[in-house]
Amino acid sequence: MGHKVHPKIFRMGELWTWDSRWFRSKNKFAESLEIDHNIRKFLKTELKGAAVDSVKVEMSPRDITITILTGKPGLIIGRGGAGIEDLRKKIQKKFFPQNKDKQIRVNVQELANPSLSATVVVEQMAMDLEKRMPFRRVLKGAIERSQRAGALGIKVAVSGRLNGAEIARREWLTWGKVPLATIRSDVDFAIGTAHTIYGAIGIKVWIYKGERFGRKDRFTDDVKEKSFSK
Repeated sequence: MGHKVHPKIFRMGELWTWDSRWFRSKNKFAESLEIDHNIRKFLKTELKGAAVDSVKVEMSPRDITITILTGKPGLIIGRGGAGIEDLRKKIQKKFFPQNKDKQIRVNVQELANPSLSATVVVEQMAMDLEKRMPFRRVLKGAIERSQRAGALGIKVAVSGRLNGAEIARREWLTWGKVPLATIRSDVDFAIGTAHTIYGAIGIKVWIYKGERFGRKDRFTDDVKEKSFSK
């Protein structure tokens, strides 16, 4: 049996930092963890197609700051910031209907290179598969985009009833090298699901960006200079 380890969790603390930043006492930890998880789940559904890479949640007793790192900030911000204000009101109404004094701030940062984000690549592949594009073309397209963006290696895999076949199977393509056993290897990893008329198709993407020493914060290292907050 193979023993698989999540590439990002394997390097957490050495290369990556946590996207959640808050501290709670024992009697309120479970409640805060549930709020954090539900906010992320809500944003994943609400911002589908907006090329969201990561969401950072920072909580204090009085306010909550949510930072969204996305490759398409215009879809979230909207005209004159109307979109991000509507999103803030939805979060306030859904998660804190009784606590009107809770201050919620939503920041949007633009991702410098979406083609090097495994999460964005997975989302694009899922949308293409749901449009009934041939899975081999989807795999090759994802590899070509990341290759042009400067990736040193990429591996993409899909599993399920590919192209509507009766028997489910797993197919994958690789380019370059993806060293998963070396801790200093900057490997971005993401999983996702494409819901087709034939059933669900699982997607996995590994993107290797080179070796690095020291921790990395996506919200400071992988962003462009401009950002928007509300």
